[in-house]
Amino acid sequence: MEDWAEIRRLYRSEVLSKAAIARRLGISRNTVAKALASDGPPRYERPAKGSLVDAVEPRVRLLLAEYPTMPATVIAERIGWEHSLTILKDRVRDLRPLYQGIDPSDRVEYTPGEVAQCDLWFPPVPIPVGKGVERILPVLAMTSGYSRHTSAVMIPSRQGGDILAGMWRLLAGHPTDPTQPGWGRCPRALVWDRESAIGGKGKPTPAAAAFVGTLGVRLMLAPARDPEFKGLVERRNGFFETSFLPGRVFTSPADFNTQISEWLTTKANTRFVRSIGATITDRWPIDRAAMITLPPVAPQVGLRARVRLARDYYVRIDANDYSVDPSMIGRFVDVVAGPDRVTVTHEGAVVADHARYWGSAATITDPNHQATAKRLRADYQATRAATARRHQLRAHADGHAVALRALPDYDALFGIDFHTNPTAPHTPEPVTDSVREHEAEAADGPDGSAPGIIRPTSQGATS
Repeated sequence: MEDWAEIRRLYRSEVLSKAAIARRLGISRNTVAKALASDGPPRYERPAKGSLVDAVEPRVRLLLAEYPTMPATVIAERIGWEHSLTILKDRVRDLRPLYQGIDPSDRVEYTPGEVAQCDLWFPPVPIPVGKGVERILPVLAMTSGYSRHTSAVMIPSRQGGDILAGMWRLLAGHPTDPTQPGWGRCPRALVWDRESAIGGKGKPTPAAAAFVGTLGVRLMLAPARDPEFKGLVERRNGFFETSFLPGRVFTSPADFNTQISEWLTTKANTRFVRSIGATITDRWPIDRAAMITLPPVAPQVGLRARVRLARDYYVRIDANDYSVDPSMIGRFVDVVAGPDRVTVTHEGAVVADHARYWGSAATITDPNHQATAKRLRADYQATRAATARRHQLRAHADGHAVALRALPDYDALFGIDFHTNPTAPHTPEPVTDSVREHEAEAADGPDGSAPGIIRPTSQGATS
């Protein structure tokens, strides 16, 4: 290459003859002539030699024709390949598009305020959630298509209510922490994959449909097994793991959200993006201005349930039990669990309010509820004892006791003697008119009823 360039320089710039150039460089005149006659620099070429794969290529083609996605390692096993896998993989890579087809990926251009892509990222770092428990929790990430502006927040679970609560927090901001502001507006379309709580069956779940309906935007579900449909946010997940996680320690989910919010604001959302040819901060105001305003009424988010309060006065939300005012036992209560609080209401009145626990299998009890349960239990025991004492005595409606006649009185009344000698024949005494009158007077009470027998009176009482 150097000789070719020098020959052309001497001939064109120094205006030397071919013979002079050959003498100066110590080469033949034919070499100089070929260099001056060529249109381009010289290249080394040699005829292609055969490859070991050539002998088995027909068998490889037969396998790919029937199984276009068969891995090269499996092909090597089927054809009994005993040589280097590298040359076989190279040949399979060249042949596979002929049978599998080519799936080109278009580059999509987004307009301001058009779309935002959403996804769940599971950072491989256990987060302390309290009571000595650590969990790997999901992080909801949202990336705008036009400006590439990204926001993220850690949520308690991947259930639908928690995902929607996370989306609302990214859009509207943290209700009490001004350091975590939201977008303040919403794109016209939200893109999700087939997340089971959002649209696992190919259509939005009722909760997701209600959420986007309240916002007045469209929910777009990606085709099945097509992660490239939302490649923007997918690449941001990898960016989190390589640029945000390393070297960081988190003490709680709130600490995680504080750190990632600060990192996104000061680092990730200020960089230059080559694909758009601009910085995110330059495009974000234009992108945000084109979005629609948030609705005046917040959508329904969080985990929700309506249950009849049982005797143990606890409700279960996300595998945890929370106490409720025991005076609500037997009544229906409405439970709403957000990322921070668990609230229980009955007909609009709050009957329980707890900080939400992000672990599982825990029992959260309000001491006031325990005190109320103790008082209600004591009142119940006292009422039950009084009721038992009242049922031990037979009484009239006015409270005085009913006299109970002894059983021997009935024996004497009917002339029965259980002590009579059973061997002696018993001869009944003749019943005279005076005896019948005496028995009739003894049998009838003052009002004509048998003594000791309670009969209802005309006022509904007993006598």
